[in-house]
Amino acid sequence: MRTHPQVPDFQEREDPLAQTLHLLRMTGVVYCHSTLTAPWGLDMPPMPDCLMFHVFTSGGGWLLVEGEPAQQLQAGDLALVPHGGGHRWLSDPAAVGVPLFELGREPVTEWFEVLRHGGGGAVSEAICGAVRFDDPVARYLTASLPRIVTVKGMHAPEMEWLHSSFRLLAAEAGRRRPGSETMITRLADILVIQAIRSWVESDSALQAGWLRGLRDRHVGRALAVIHRDLSGPLSLSSLAQAAGLSRSAFAARFALLVGTPAMEYVTQWRMRVAFARLKERRVPLAQLAAEVGYDSEVAFHRAFKRVTGITPGAVQRDGG
Repeated sequence: MRTHPQVPDFQEREDPLAQTLHLLRMTGVVYCHSTLTAPWGLDMPPMPDCLMFHVFTSGGGWLLVEGEPAQQLQAGDLALVPHGGGHRWLSDPAAVGVPLFELGREPVTEWFEVLRHGGGGAVSEAICGAVRFDDPVARYLTASLPRIVTVKGMHAPEMEWLHSSFRLLAAEAGRRRPGSETMITRLADILVIQAIRSWVESDSALQAGWLRGLRDRHVGRALAVIHRDLSGPLSLSSLAQAAGLSRSAFAARFALLVGTPAMEYVTQWRMRVAFARLKERRVPLAQLAAEVGYDSEVAFHRAFKRVTGITPGAVQRDGG
């Protein structure tokens, strides 16, 4: 397991969407360099709470996610399966899939491995992986993504850096020099973030209320304040001030764009963060209550039970 902190620049400090993307700090579960010879087929198992990705560095294939149109991928194409659902990855739609865990894989490190599979025909090379996001904001963002996200045909001049990343990824995967696995995983992190950014910046992102609010100049500022620090006092007046609007104008705009009244969103977000922290680590409830903005453990306990239907202690016991 490893994390890669990222340093936001001055623009990110002013851009709520950029701040959210900054929180996409990934914890790697496993990365794999696959050499596949046609015909080949892989049945990928579900990996709950993970985002899974595939990027071809040469050749190509098909990605089949239940309920979605089949996606044909070529070298340089990147596909995400954001919700960790099982899916099929094939040389052609008629190929027979083999469960991934029935195939022999060569471990390079505890989180990087090599796979060779197929019938001996045309060769495709790919980097695949499964990653987790630790921050509740990042989890909320990835939960907003569709069941499959693809980034294809990136030929615009401003995307040349991304093509360079693909080329470097392919070179590192092929040479297997000391440090190659570190280079591969960090490049893969960049590519995953780029794919998410491409989707968020597309028109489809405007259909999601939370993302629509995040991209709004006024509501986005208030959301950034909420997501940045829950320990301080958060009121309709303070959020309206951060948004640069009157209380009434802010309340109406927030509810319209996000689909939830502002203070209800604050409470829900506090419980979402508290739930995540309870699952991840042992923490005194009085300390956690203060971290998410409650003056007393009793008030926190009451709010948590009302919103989630269970007690904080029950979450701690199940998570531990």
